[in-house]
Amino acid sequence: MLTDDERRAAVDQAITSRRSIRAFLPEPVPRETIEAILQVAARAPSGTNTQPWKVHVLTGAARQRLCERLLAAHDDPQASGPHTEEYAYYPSQWVSPYIDRRRKVGWDLYGLLEIAKTDKARMHAQHGRNYVFFDAPVGLIFTIDRVMAQGSWLDYGMFLENIMIAARGRGLDTCAQAAFTPYHRLIAEELGLGAGEMVVCGMALGRADPDAIENSLVTERAPVAEFTRFHD
Repeated sequence: MLTDDERRAAVDQAITSRRSIRAFLPEPVPRETIEAILQVAARAPSGTNTQPWKVHVLTGAARQRLCERLLAAHDDPQASGPHTEEYAYYPSQWVSPYIDRRRKVGWDLYGLLEIAKTDKARMHAQHGRNYVFFDAPVGLIFTIDRVMAQGSWLDYGMFLENIMIAARGRGLDTCAQAAFTPYHRLIAEELGLGAGEMVVCGMALGRADPDAIENSLVTERAPVAEFTRFHD
């Protein structure tokens, strides 16, 4: 039996060690491990137990086919032009402190990769790494039924976080990816999604490459006092 301190330490370690990994080793992840992670993650709370999540797991040839189509669209201005986001992930008007945090993480990453602010070609190529799941052996695409409302999207976020934490508990890493959303039509065609099924995001799953410089990035978090008010 774990003591309370050991249990707290294990949970805290799984949470605080989670990072967005952008370079993975090719080491396969067994199907039973993926299933175990999803089974644990499915304990996420949801309003009236609706469990609005749907998961498409891509490995092997299926992953390769989707990656090739996504990269082709990303690299072809004429092909990528018609692809637009189905929902707004980010605000239409940025304000501080959110824009400051967004800029900092972007330039911190590009700084590690030695990508200059004017190097649009390398920026484009780095963004394209999303579409090969940063070389992770497992790609996940998450969808939701269109009939579900905003509350179900809140539930979905807790499910996604559970996946990332359950992966850490097994020594695996992830990167949640909104970059897939502009290509929802292409993804729907490739995965055979029904008209009522909407792409939420993607996620890379695997084992981090310890030698990749981009994986040394540790993003900052605001202190509790900055985002919290206690009312006594």
